[in-house]
Amino acid sequence: MRNSSPSTWHPRGPLTALAAALLLGACSFVPTYERPAAPIADAYTTGSPAVAGTASAAADVPWQTFFKDARLKRLIELSLQNNRDLRVAVLNIEQTRAQFQVRRADLFPSVSAGVTGSRGPVASGAISSTYTAGLTITAYELDVFGRVRALSQAAQAQLLGTEEARKTVQMALVASVANTYLSLLADDELLRVTRETLASRQESLRLTQLKFDNEAASKVDLSQAQSLLEGAKVSLAQLSRQRTQDENALALLLGQSIPVDLPAGLPLTGQGLMPEVPAGLPSELLIRRPDVRQAEQQLLANNANIGAARAAFFPRISLTASAGVVSNDLDTLFSSGTSAWTFVPQLLSPIFDAGRNQANLDSAKVARDIAVAQYEKAIQTGFREVSDALAGRATLADQVAAQAAQLAAEQTRMQLMDLRFRNGAANAFEVLDAQRSLFAAQQALVQVQAQQAQNLVGLYKVLGGGWTP
Repeated sequence: MRNSSPSTWHPRGPLTALAAALLLGACSFVPTYERPAAPIADAYTTGSPAVAGTASAAADVPWQTFFKDARLKRLIELSLQNNRDLRVAVLNIEQTRAQFQVRRADLFPSVSAGVTGSRGPVASGAISSTYTAGLTITAYELDVFGRVRALSQAAQAQLLGTEEARKTVQMALVASVANTYLSLLADDELLRVTRETLASRQESLRLTQLKFDNEAASKVDLSQAQSLLEGAKVSLAQLSRQRTQDENALALLLGQSIPVDLPAGLPLTGQGLMPEVPAGLPSELLIRRPDVRQAEQQLLANNANIGAARAAFFPRISLTASAGVVSNDLDTLFSSGTSAWTFVPQLLSPIFDAGRNQANLDSAKVARDIAVAQYEKAIQTGFREVSDALAGRATLADQVAAQAAQLAAEQTRMQLMDLRFRNGAANAFEVLDAQRSLFAAQQALVQVQAQQAQNLVGLYKVLGGGWTP
């Protein structure tokens, strides 16, 4: 440490140089960001979406409003509290925020306080002691060419990206809980239908056995009745297993076992979901879907990394400075020590690095191009998902109506066949065929009703709904 009397040190020179360097710090090599054009059509290919501005966007509809079932709402609340995927997404935000603070701290000098002492022989053979105390700034980089700021911008974009990722996880979680709950309702309805069918086929087998015993029915009729009964048992076992698996899936989404004190729920056909979820225009995907915004933040981060890579081609200026007191006697260090300071600027300019800087710049540019492609793919994926959901909304209502009409026809057919069979006007094969067709129509109606409700949930999700607090 070099000693200097306070009367002989004039800080104007170093401060002037520092100020000049900071003024140069306005320089930045980060490319001007331009949002890539959305590679999608101006309108959805199916459905009848609302024109922008004519209705509230789906993303503005809270999930508490979209869903009407009190039991489902409670399940969603529990999942938002306990789901581990969502918890990891929130913790990722905290981790990325800490990393951003590390990068941001590089913009400012780190000041530390210290006391040092040394003892050693001098030329005369005596022992000399030197004690120093003061403040030190070590290797603070003057961000003349914007390298540190570019890295800070990249870290900030990554932080914003993780926040969007959390919203995406929440949207997916809300939709998954709803769809799994709807599957459970469908399971229960299918189990009810299957148990009724099983009872009906047991009665049919009893009557066929009675006729067979009285030589009024053939062995083929009896075998057919037995086969249909066993088929119903197979369906019952399959559905029981499926319901248990759906319960397990729901428990995983909740992050806990399913409570027994849930409020009463609504039936599958009485969920009251919004039948006309406003779709808006495709351009709204850019601002409504968190996954698209996350992809754009990653693009911004890579764009900033190009600036940092460019700045590496230019000189890097760092400062090391200290100010304090020095004394040969520790007892008088703070009372009558001599003022001392050092100011050590350092400029390092790259001359030969075997192409390292150029390779880093090329890598940053390629990463930016990859991020552009990923951003465009996110938009295209969102457009496709919305179009598919709109196609489902446009056709599933007609399918449900047609399926219900087919079921009504099969029920009428079954009633007539049963009446004819009891009066000897129809054989057992005709009755059993009617039973088989009726059971299939009942199952198909429940399945398409669940599909219609799940399609509305999916449309709500792909339009950006479900992440609002």
